[in-house]
Amino acid sequence: MTAASGGAQSADSAWRHDTACVIARFRLTPKSSKEAVDGIVETPDGPAFQARVRAIPEDGAANRALEELVARWLGVAKQSVSLAKGGKSRLKSLRISGDPDELDRRLQDRIGEFKK
Repeated sequence: MTAASGGAQSADSAWRHDTACVIARFRLTPKSSKEAVDGIVETPDGPAFQARVRAIPEDGAANRALEELVARWLGVAKQSVSLAKGGKSRLKSLRISGDPDELDRRLQDRIGEFKK
């Protein structure tokens, strides 16, 4: 899998490059027994990372928990991860600020861990 360059979402990737950031799709399962990013799943919008958080989907708690989980998962600062789209949906787009090429490498590394 490769991320798309420029502004278009690649049909075969769960993320795309944007200006000074990466936009990544996540399918969120709240009220889970653990917090984890488990792999990639197909969604109507294309591939997305499957994520689970303990928080309930009330007052944005699950969204905040997802932002914190993704920051830890990628090893980036919490403030560099923010919800871009999907506040009330299970399918979310997160904006991860930073060097798109470096973030692309980190995401590729994480995908490699799913296959082990």
